[in-house]
Amino acid sequence: MATSTRGFFRNAFDALITARQREAARYVNGALLSYDDETLKALGHNREDLQKRSRSLYI
Repeated sequence: MATSTRGFFRNAFDALITARQREAARYVNGALLSYDDETLKALGHNREDLQKRSRSLYI
């Protein structure tokens, strides 16, 4: 019997992947904040946006 809802394990796996993506984003964001402003600009980032993202809540 096929249902349109996803199973428990699929939902748990998706939640795990989402959590790991958020964790990786926080790690990379912290590493980028350790660079000076010139390097950030060369990489296409700016400190204000990185700081804003580091304070935002992940929901």
